[in-house]
Amino acid sequence: MARYNRVGAFPRIFVLVLLVLVLAVGGLLWFNRLGLVDARGLVAPVARLFGVSRPSEIDPSDDAILLDSVRLAKREEAMVLLSEEIARRERELENATAELVALQDEIRAREAELQDREISFNQRMRDDENRRARVEQISRNLTGMPPDNAVAILQGFEDQLLIETLQVTERIAVDAGEFSLVPFWLSQFPPQRAAEIQRKMTIRAAE
Repeated sequence: MARYNRVGAFPRIFVLVLLVLVLAVGGLLWFNRLGLVDARGLVAPVARLFGVSRPSEIDPSDDAILLDSVRLAKREEAMVLLSEEIARRERELENATAELVALQDEIRAREAELQDREISFNQRMRDDENRRARVEQISRNLTGMPPDNAVAILQGFEDQLLIETLQVTERIAVDAGEFSLVPFWLSQFPPQRAAEIQRKMTIRAAE
């Protein structure tokens, strides 16, 4: 008959105790997973013996603070963007205002220039009207006096005034349907000056 080595009682007891502990711990973990018991308080000391630390739990207040920090950072970023946009709009407004001021100054300068031109034009018109009135009066005075006296006065005129006087006298005579004294007056002038006056009158009539 074969002979078998018999195991001592102590090893068998140790194995049984270890088996019981494994089953107990496994049962606790299973019940903890099912939510029937809270085994964290019992397992934690054993885990620390084997160098396994329990993960630190996150405080819900820390989550709230973190969320607030994120919201605050986003708000600050939005405020920075808004400030930059406002600054850009302000610069655009300043540039537009400067352009409007420059345009307004230009318009005022042009209005002042137009006013000066209008004043100058009106003054020239008044001067021309006054000059025409004076020349017409001179022409009527010369026409009413003896021809020799009129010729003597006309010869003393400078060419511009003489030409204007002769032209006005010619026009008044034509309008009145009367004989013009201009040909007679010129016939009494020195030939050279009479020819020069007639040449200038022809040029002015052609303009």
